[in-house]
Amino acid sequence: MTGISDSFQRPINYLRISVTDRCNLRCVYCMPAEGVPLMSHADILSYEEIYTVVKAAAEMGINKVRLTGGEPLVRAGLSDLVRLLVSIDTIDDISLTTNGTRLAQYAVELKEAGLHRVNVSLDSLKPERFRQITRCGSLEDTLEGIEAAKTAGLTPVKINAVVMAGVNDDELTDFAAKTVSDGWHVRFIELMPVNGDEPVTDKLFSASEMRERIEAMGKLEPSEVEVGNGPAKYYRLPGANGTIGFITPVTEHFCYRCNRLRLTADGKLRPCLLSEEEIDLKEPLRSGASVLELKKLIEKAIASKPKGHHLAEGKKQKGRPFSQVGG
Repeated sequence: MTGISDSFQRPINYLRISVTDRCNLRCVYCMPAEGVPLMSHADILSYEEIYTVVKAAAEMGINKVRLTGGEPLVRAGLSDLVRLLVSIDTIDDISLTTNGTRLAQYAVELKEAGLHRVNVSLDSLKPERFRQITRCGSLEDTLEGIEAAKTAGLTPVKINAVVMAGVNDDELTDFAAKTVSDGWHVRFIELMPVNGDEPVTDKLFSASEMRERIEAMGKLEPSEVEVGNGPAKYYRLPGANGTIGFITPVTEHFCYRCNRLRLTADGKLRPCLLSEEEIDLKEPLRSGASVLELKKLIEKAIASKPKGHHLAEGKKQKGRPFSQVGG
């Protein structure tokens, strides 16, 4: 493993992989109610093709991998992919982001395959509101998934909550209380203007507003977390075993330390979540590209990483929905 940096001297060591564009929920900030046109199965990378890309990337310095979707657990045999990735010696962290609805069914299997930990998306602790935000989800299923992940040892389990003004910001203290009562690790995420439904794109609730609301419960002290590759800043409430994290893609962007690439379900390598630029790996893979040729394409993607996004200036992401990019 040699390590590689982009043109702004940011070390790149983290690959997020969307294994499917399909999802069993329709969250309002991620997808329109009718869903999005689905890719054909032939267009989706096979697990073996994903392994080939990761193996090449690992030889360049990538050592952390996260599996995403869509909802990754709607794709059959995800544990088989985990086993393939575990076999790459230099990959030292394999994690999963999921909506948790199928996690109770697969947690033990995933742990036995070698998965290290999970992040679970959960935007409300109120059953009816949860259903309104997801349009078709069951809060009970996700809560069962969280407990199953903990029991299986997929820890630390992190809870990702997208905070929307006038939608669920009144639950900030409820989530924060879970870090004290149940040791939850909760990460509050600012809403980004992406391809969901327009009614929520103007509902930004800033991290500074979140913090002010939560500090009515007690002073937040800076905290370290056991493991993580992301941009969250972590704190603890007095007496809490769990942590509170804030992810601020809009008001305090963290592009200056971005360490990641994204592989879409159909084999495009994206240097930036909020850029439309993509490097196609699928066709070279299926045309017999050598490992060296794949590495050159990965180098091209890294070299094209932009300095940052422009959400703060009001620019909205266009093109692919998050369900195809992996968030």
